[in-house]
Amino acid sequence: MTATTTAPLPGEPVEHTQAVDFLHEIGSRLAAAEALDGVLERIVDFLFDEIGPDSVFIYVLDDDELVLRASKNPHPEVLNRLKIRVGQGITGWVAEHRKPVAIARNVMKDPRFLAFTELPEDAYEAFLSVPLVSRGKLVGVINLQHRLPHMHTRREIALVTTIGFLVGSEIELARMEDRVSELHEQLETRKLVERAKGLLQRDMGLTEEEAYLTLQRQARQRRLTMKQVAEAIVLSDDVRRLQAQREEAG
Repeated sequence: MTATTTAPLPGEPVEHTQAVDFLHEIGSRLAAAEALDGVLERIVDFLFDEIGPDSVFIYVLDDDELVLRASKNPHPEVLNRLKIRVGQGITGWVAEHRKPVAIARNVMKDPRFLAFTELPEDAYEAFLSVPLVSRGKLVGVINLQHRLPHMHTRREIALVTTIGFLVGSEIELARMEDRVSELHEQLETRKLVERAKGLLQRDMGLTEEEAYLTLQRQARQRRLTMKQVAEAIVLSDDVRRLQAQREEAG
């Protein structure tokens, strides 16, 4: 999606117009239900250009852990793998208290600081961490890091905070949709397993418990999921019934 650029009003700073254009773009992307990861990557790029940090990290809350979902750093392998517990380090403190933290220099002397071996570039001076919140509920954290001292202006903090409000609601919605999808998948799996158990009980004279243990054993031996084994049993029964129907019709 291409952002619409608005000409600055007389006396209006160009950077202010750029920020407004970007917020409009992000709002449009979210309204169009674009992929969340793509929106997060666009935010990372914008913050690099607008504020000029050396690193940007966006964490998304998963249970009681913050998972790195978007970043621009020399270690892409940590994406979706680096996790921070709520309350752990400065980022965890921001998540726990839902308040931004801006440190202009000597961030490593802050008593809340915690270095991560997965990120050697953690040797930085300045740090800005802002919570992502939706309706008072924490959904993630945005971090900006500077290798040199940097005094974050009120405008910079307000900009990141506004982005946090925009994206926070979308992250929460995405999480809810994922949860609904997960529950639907669990229900479908349970239906298949129950049907497969019934077929094993009927064809092999097994008890319900014996049928379930048979499914478990087959899944383990064949390195498949219970759902995959159940699908195979149900499909085999459907094929047999179809063949029997054709023989009767013939």
